[in-house]
Amino acid sequence: MIRFTLSCDNDHAFEGWFSSGADYDRQADLGLVTCPVCGSSSVGKQLMVPSVATGRKKEETRMMMMDEVHKQAVAKIREIVTTIRENSEDVGEKFPEEARKIHYGEAEQRGLIGKATLQEARELIDEGIEIAALPTLPDDVN
Repeated sequence: MIRFTLSCDNDHAFEGWFSSGADYDRQADLGLVTCPVCGSSSVGKQLMVPSVATGRKKEETRMMMMDEVHKQAVAKIREIVTTIRENSEDVGEKFPEEARKIHYGEAEQRGLIGKATLQEARELIDEGIEIAALPTLPDDVN
């Protein structure tokens, strides 16, 4: 995992964790990296000082990540994701097809969740169909 210090066009600073620099680039290109304060998708990486992770440093980092503020933020995100899931129809692999039907007026407007490949997500975005990825949160962060 790699941590980037990010900021949006409204000067809100925040951190993001990604599996690689390419993973960040891919998500940013799809508009999936957004500011947690204002929702802006105009986000960029800030200069960072490299850090060498020792066993002690890793433990300190883990503890810092899970301080009370972070726990509360994760709880809020979990609550939002739960609400979205409870109020949406899960169409599974048919998500791209169903999202297009709604977008083009061929099906009634409703909340959808489901699965799409990275390519399918790009195509939906290119067509002007608004989508967002729902995070999968670890169960042990309560």
